[in-house]
Amino acid sequence: MSRTRTAILAALALVAGASGTAFAVVPGDVGAAAVPCTVDYKVQNQWDTGFTAAVTVTNNGAAKSSWAVKWSYAGNQKVTSGWNAKISQSGTAVTAANESYNGSLATGGSTSFGFQGTYSGSNAIPATFTLDGVTCNVDDGSGGPTDPPDPTGPKVDNPYSGAKVYVNPEWAAKAAAEPGGSRISNQPTGVWLDRIAAINGVNGGMGLRDHLDTALTQKGSGELVVQLVIYNLPGRDCAALASNGELGPTEIDKYKTQYIDPIAAILADPKYAALRIVTTIEIDSLPNLVTNTGSRPTATPQCDVMKANGNYQKGVGYALNKLGDVANVYNYIDAGHHGWIGWDDNFAASATVMKEAATSEGATVNDVHGFITNTANYSALKENNFTINDSVAGKSVRESKWVDWNRYVDELSFAQAFRNQLVTTGFNSGIGMLIDTSRNGWGGTARPAGPGATTSVDDYVNGGRYDRRIHIGNWCNQSGAGLGERPQANPATGIDAYVWMKPPGESDGSSQAIDNDEGKGFDRMCDPTYTGNPRNGNNLSGALPNSPLSGHWFSAQFQELMKNAYPAL
Repeated sequence: MSRTRTAILAALALVAGASGTAFAVVPGDVGAAAVPCTVDYKVQNQWDTGFTAAVTVTNNGAAKSSWAVKWSYAGNQKVTSGWNAKISQSGTAVTAANESYNGSLATGGSTSFGFQGTYSGSNAIPATFTLDGVTCNVDDGSGGPTDPPDPTGPKVDNPYSGAKVYVNPEWAAKAAAEPGGSRISNQPTGVWLDRIAAINGVNGGMGLRDHLDTALTQKGSGELVVQLVIYNLPGRDCAALASNGELGPTEIDKYKTQYIDPIAAILADPKYAALRIVTTIEIDSLPNLVTNTGSRPTATPQCDVMKANGNYQKGVGYALNKLGDVANVYNYIDAGHHGWIGWDDNFAASATVMKEAATSEGATVNDVHGFITNTANYSALKENNFTINDSVAGKSVRESKWVDWNRYVDELSFAQAFRNQLVTTGFNSGIGMLIDTSRNGWGGTARPAGPGATTSVDDYVNGGRYDRRIHIGNWCNQSGAGLGERPQANPATGIDAYVWMKPPGESDGSSQAIDNDEGKGFDRMCDPTYTGNPRNGNNLSGALPNSPLSGHWFSAQFQELMKNAYPAL
């Protein structure tokens, strides 16, 4: 979901630019007495028969414990679904009333909601809005300029909207060198800063400034997003050995001063102010404190240590605070995936831990632009052949061995629902979600063409699911996986972008122990002969053989991902 910026602009009428953005404002004085309320109505995405819109209302009157915004359409627009407001429509008249969690609207306070709708012909912006019966703003027909994003000023709503995304030349060269790799070597991927040395470049490779300088060249006269993965917490990845890091569980000060501070200093260089820098903050960290601690069968001693010392929350909070201070940096916290925190026991608890991190070490929820799910994972984007509400032979889909009582069957439904949970927990209502689709296409000859047999709920789910992993807990170099949806902005309600944050072809971990100076261990989940543990239901790992250390180039995996891509290459 794209965010909105409230605009209080003197003497401007309702204006719409080619970008699909419209600002509704009151002509005249911008003082609170003359402007009892303002509404920013923004068409984010529009196609032949439909559109999505985001609305931000600012209350300049007395504080409210509940609110309702109303407008009427001049055409045949129909609202079909919404979020962060109860939206109803009668004829052309639309009412958006607060949800239970966002009814408070202070003097000078703003609240945001969004919706998807249909139309035919023109999709004119509403001329009049009211807040609890008081007219906020009127189109006087005078026209005027749009309010373009200022790359050095306030953050834009969705950094991916209207922007190209940085293509890492080091990854592109490896991809292009593979047979058939030139078909995707121009795709944007994340740049992983997975140790202190990566800031200046490892083994003669590009450092952070090198990437940013190259990004300025790629940018040209348009907008460009650079995607960085901030990934070096103390005691990193406490439940998986393959991606353990260089810092011990207690080295939080070293994380701050030798890792985050230098990155923040580079990103704050005015030279890079025109770039939109997206940071993915510490993948595979915070949910571990919920799922892999205490008396749970999946608990590890390492995760218990990190829960006790609080350094995951402190590290994430410090990163959010320092990086969020840079005007053109957009922080997205890693939010696991549906096969990790989609269960009732994990869902709200994970959002709570994320809120703890986002309000520690000087950070606030305003330092969080959104969240990313499925980073470096294989969960299918959308399962079309069954839903969580289906029942077969008297049993719910939730009772199948594959779903195993999870509330979600795919990543899109999870990301949209978890976004709502995060808002309920206290994050801003305008947050957007990213979904990593670099390895979750599951195409090729194994992709089911329709639902499974209705002989049993397991036959139904297993016969119809696109995700062909042996178990949803399998995460390392998965056999049969394919490239997923290509990176794109505004692909679905609540989603800022589909991204390839994990560069395809980079290994998840080695299939056998390999001595190294990168702090990376050997995890049996990367060994194709491993028969499992409680985190994958004691099943085979499903991993490809002969894999190198995590982050190193794995040609066989790259070829597998291209072969099984969906949509096909």
